[in-house]
Amino acid sequence: MKLTETNMQIICNSDTNEGGIQVWSHIKVPSLFTNYQIQSNSNNEIALILSSDALLGALKSASANPAAGVNIGTGGQNGAAPAAVSSFETEEVVMKLAKKNSIAMLSFEVYGMTRAGRTIRVSHDVKVDVMRTADVAKLSEPMCPEPDVTVLLPPLHKIRIVVERLRPMSNILAIRGNNNGGLQLAINTEGVKVETEWRNCTNPQMRDPNNEEEDPEEKDPDQKYTVHISIRSFLKFLNVHSVSSTTIACICHHHCLILYVYIGEVADAGGVLTFYIPAIIDDD
Repeated sequence: MKLTETNMQIICNSDTNEGGIQVWSHIKVPSLFTNYQIQSNSNNEIALILSSDALLGALKSASANPAAGVNIGTGGQNGAAPAAVSSFETEEVVMKLAKKNSIAMLSFEVYGMTRAGRTIRVSHDVKVDVMRTADVAKLSEPMCPEPDVTVLLPPLHKIRIVVERLRPMSNILAIRGNNNGGLQLAINTEGVKVETEWRNCTNPQMRDPNNEEEDPEEKDPDQKYTVHISIRSFLKFLNVHSVSSTTIACICHHHCLILYVYIGEVADAGGVLTFYIPAIIDDD
């Protein structure tokens, strides 16, 4: 996680991620924060390494589970079990970088009100490692070729329904597209072949204006380009359907799938999440 005066970046680039998927996000500060303050000796930039599971646990503490209740106290680092209370409505979440016993923590304090009108505070600490400026400079997004096809995807929750039905039948998903509005999801195994097709999709142009390679209009618009990816990786990506307003997929033939998820309208997006899913070599 990299915090600057204007943006927050969340980068997931571990080789241990399912299917080698990488995420590079750029989110504008006003989209997430109010009363935002940051100060450091590195041009007011701070970069942290932390566990995504631990971060998720902290964020879940901001929304009480009516069935299980929530815990009051410091979670994640202490062994003592905090007290449980009933569900509450969150009024404010304060995130700050702090040190506790010389250990760097990203501390979350959640303030809320129970149904009985009781004010409560839930705290949750996530252990972090503060990165050196030199190490941050070494981070770079994957090098990818110019996309062969760029497609504006249908609503992600509809795609998710299709992919969840395909998941029990195959571990590999083929994504095909052309420059004539065609998009296809398919699996092909010894026992089953299934194809789902969308037509009349939009093909937005996202090519680098400095690239003087072949004009896309000179290609056959009906020519299909394909990438085979891990279906589990794609399902993990589809979890962003709850925040997506617009999603653009770029197919690099037999190389990778790049997905741009915009938070808000593209022209005035509050941020963009970029997913890189590498291709799986398949004979299909």
